Amino acid sequence: MRLSARPQAFDPCIISVCLRVTSEETDRKSIGEEEEMKNIADRIWKGLRWRIRLIPGIRQIHRVINRRKRDKLLWEKIPAIYKEHSGKPVDEKKVIFAEVHGTKLSENFRLLYDDLKASGSFDIHVHYLRYFEAEGSEYRQNSCRLAEDMADAKYIFVNDACPIVGAVSMRPETIVTQMWHGCGAFKKFGESTAEKKFGESDRTRERHPVRNYDNLDYVTVSSPEVVWAYEEAMGLKGKDTKVLGIGLSRTDVFFHQEFVERARRKVREAFPASAGKKLLLYAPTFRGRVGRAVTPDYKQFDLEKLHEELGDEYSVIIKLHPFIKPARVPQIPKDLKGTFAIDATQSLTISELLCAADVCVSDYSSLIFEYSLFGKPMLFYAYDLKNYFDWRGFYYNYDQLTPGPVCDMMDMLIDELKHLDERFDPEVVSRFRDKFMKSCDGHATERIEQLVFGRTYS
Repeated sequence: MRLSARPQAFDPCIISVCLRVTSEETDRKSIGEEEEMKNIADRIWKGLRWRIRLIPGIRQIHRVINRRKRDKLLWEKIPAIYKEHSGKPVDEKKVIFAEVHGTKLSENFRLLYDDLKASGSFDIHVHYLRYFEAEGSEYRQNSCRLAEDMADAKYIFVNDACPIVGAVSMRPETIVTQMWHGCGAFKKFGESTAEKKFGESDRTRERHPVRNYDNLDYVTVSSPEVVWAYEEAMGLKGKDTKVLGIGLSRTDVFFHQEFVERARRKVREAFPASAGKKLLLYAPTFRGRVGRAVTPDYKQFDLEKLHEELGDEYSVIIKLHPFIKPARVPQIPKDLKGTFAIDATQSLTISELLCAADVCVSDYSSLIFEYSLFGKPMLFYAYDLKNYFDWRGFYYNYDQLTPGPVCDMMDMLIDELKHLDERFDPEVVSRFRDKFMKSCDGHATERIEQLVFGRTYS
């Protein structure tokens, strides 16, 4: 058979489409490679820039430059923006929630936010300043947007030190409420650390003043017992601001049985290997300065030894302080990860974990006040107590304050856990709760609404 040598014809349109698709795929690939290279370059530059800052001389220069930028922001730019936009009438329906840290609405605001949102009576604005999480320029932009928005707001809520609120000549019609994020009064902060390593010197504060707690109308705290500590820390003695022991909104969820049961199920589902065992929550606070915070590693809190001694009885859930950056998070030993211990810092909230924990081990964290609402055992692993006291200090005598055994060695902590049933005294926790959490009874949000708005929305 004779084969035809005639080539097969192709439709020119098909050829055109194929060429165009190929070209687009090549362009997309090229763009993707460029974006990937740019991301890699950005990461390398950020890493180099951070390491350069660690050089002593460069670090000092960087600190001076940052202080000047902060001073200019707080005492020039923010007041000017606020003044420029404060000619408008106050919007009686505008409510601002200002989150200093993080990128989502915190538990400190959640119940109040939900009540006001459900009422349909308010125009609610949420600002995320991202003080430590963002680059300096982004934080300054976020701060300027907040300053502009505050200028005609009727209500402003904060839950941490917020110099943007304190930097302006606040309109008298605006009501500013500080819903502080922590319960009780444990480790010192603010003005109380002036003589401690954690605080700034008098000279620095005089040259670079930061008014973290100015312009506040109300500060809500967990109990009348601790009002004095917040007045001291925030420099409010003799001022018009009212510090009120009417409870913290965030604690109301612990009196909602549905929330508690849901939280317990969620925690167990996140840690299947914990089935049939007691849950030990290890929740240490941070060490060092906020921007360079560190946490105990798992040699200091010896997970392997804990597993060897108590692995048949306990599973461990770890919750680190939110100031601990990912690069500084210690790694759980591979043979224990997911079987004996998990790190739930990013996956579960502290409220969920407090609901589920059978025992809590902490050190100097204020979460112990919230945990006391459950009347369960607490232990304190304070291996660096002397250093921490020199660094930051406490509002009450540490040994007299803590409602559970204080351990400075892992062997002591393990021994206390082994004999928990016979040594735990629930009356100690009850007295502690009555003193420091007196107003946290499930109705704090209602009292805050009544205080600020003259009525409740729950």
